[in-house]
Amino acid sequence: MKNYNRTILANNIKILRKQRNLNQAELGKILHVSQQTVGSWETGRAIPGSDTLNILADYFQVSTDELLGRKVSASVSESDLDEMIDNARFFDGKPIDDHDKDLVRGILKRIYSKK
Repeated sequence: MKNYNRTILANNIKILRKQRNLNQAELGKILHVSQQTVGSWETGRAIPGSDTLNILADYFQVSTDELLGRKVSASVSESDLDEMIDNARFFDGKPIDDHDKDLVRGILKRIYSKK
């Protein structure tokens, strides 16, 4: 999976979990995985398998395409964009700089804008 797709998936899982007012351990219990597994998904260190993606999509009542950032039925708020950008990190774990944050914001706006 390409890096930007991995980041979108990771952020989508985190946002959807927070919208349900769940912590990682609670979501893990619902999905029968550990809190560490959920944390790995949300940081992009690991990617859920196809069966788990289907379970996540069903639980959050979204399509797998939406989870993967392929199609979004509604626009994303500016605060959600800010949260996605604030959580964006390179693979070595270092925070991205302001220039790269602006680039990411532009990409996310194009991805999540209504067509």
